[in-house]
Amino acid sequence: MKTTLLFLAAGVGSRYGGLKQLDQFGPNGETLMEYSLYDGIRAGFDKIIFVIRRDFEKEFKKAFIDKIKHKIEVDYVFQELSAIPDGYVVPAERSKPWGTGHAILVADSKIDGPFAALNADDFYGREAYQIIHDFLAGLKEEDDKTYSIVGYPLTKTLSEHGAVSRGVCETNRQGNLIKVTERTKIARTNDGIYYEEDGRSFPLREDTLVSMNLMGFTPSFFRYLETYFKIFLDKSNHDHKAEFLLPTVVNELVTSSLVNVKVLPTEAQWFGVTYQEDRPLVMDRIKKLLAEGSYPKNLWSK
Repeated sequence: MKTTLLFLAAGVGSRYGGLKQLDQFGPNGETLMEYSLYDGIRAGFDKIIFVIRRDFEKEFKKAFIDKIKHKIEVDYVFQELSAIPDGYVVPAERSKPWGTGHAILVADSKIDGPFAALNADDFYGREAYQIIHDFLAGLKEEDDKTYSIVGYPLTKTLSEHGAVSRGVCETNRQGNLIKVTERTKIARTNDGIYYEEDGRSFPLREDTLVSMNLMGFTPSFFRYLETYFKIFLDKSNHDHKAEFLLPTVVNELVTSSLVNVKVLPTEAQWFGVTYQEDRPLVMDRIKKLLAEGSYPKNLWSK
């Protein structure tokens, strides 16, 4: 079966102050997502699909699709507020996208095999793409309810510019996910790594596995998304800022014993751009990777 890499690229970058997808970090104006595309192609994925906003289409095709369309099968789909089940109405106050769970759901018609979904504005590292590709490529027909999450050591995901929130993965002895718990205000101190809850601080191990939203699924996941999206709309449609989030759905499926989710550990270094202050650090890390020979100076040269 063909493996697909699904980039969730419809975000508005409100905290960053602009479209992170188009910001340039490489020596020839490469965006952060271009390095992810390069890694995905190199890992062996057969197809790439982008979830984008309609008003972003022209710039997106020029910046990304035109560069890779001769190297891999590529397509895109729009995440629009109107893409909701029959019988539901978009609130007049709603302007924010429905969330990452909805972003995957709108790609249903484009995917017919195992796929990995990820944030378009994060750097996951070459090893992570290889790990999840090989896992998906090895799935058999009877594994239609076997999903996966790439688990990063917490220490590889911290920010130098303040506290972060991370989905802490709890696994059993077989490495299968038991649950994901959102921990907030995680930061390194002189005494180690701590998170805050109810005004108190609690320690976390450096090697605690966390999810950075690089997840693998089979097409069976779309049926679950349809069901849980309706439940979300029934409960939260009055809240025009509420989001239908991917980790919430995965956690619900696991705790309800409906699916099995394998946590795939990686030692890859994750980094991303949440704030403008992150930009110089990301550019410096890209320079180091180029100097080490991890990537060519011109990604798309023949």
